[in-house]
Amino acid sequence: MAKPTNDAQLLIQSLRKAYAATPTNLKIIDLYVVYAVATALIQVGYMAIVGSFPFNSFLSGVLSCVGTAVLAVCLRIQVNKDNKEFKDLPPERAFADFILCNLVLHLVIMNFLG
Repeated sequence: MAKPTNDAQLLIQSLRKAYAATPTNLKIIDLYVVYAVATALIQVGYMAIVGSFPFNSFLSGVLSCVGTAVLAVCLRIQVNKDNKEFKDLPPERAFADFILCNLVLHLVIMNFLG
C-alpha cells in the first residue's frame, strides 16, 4: 500500500502539471478570484479584531468581494475553451455579461450602504 505522503505528493504534482497547461487568460481570472477572496478574508479578520460597528458597511464590503469572486468564477467557466456548454458563446459576450452583472451587484451594494 502506498504511503499517504506519496499519494499527496503525486496529487500535487499532477495538479501542478495540469495547471501549467492552463491558458494565461484563465490564470489571470484565477488571480482575480484569489485577490477578491483574500480581500474578503482580510475584512473578516479586521472585523474580528476591531469590531463591526457599522455592520452594514462590513456586510457590503464582504458581499462585494464574495459576489465579485462568484461572478469571476462564472466568467472563467464561460471563457474556458474546454467547456462544451458555452462553446458557442464568444468571450467578448461573456466579459460584457461579467461587467453588467458587476455593475448591478455594486449598485445593490451601494444601495445597501444607505
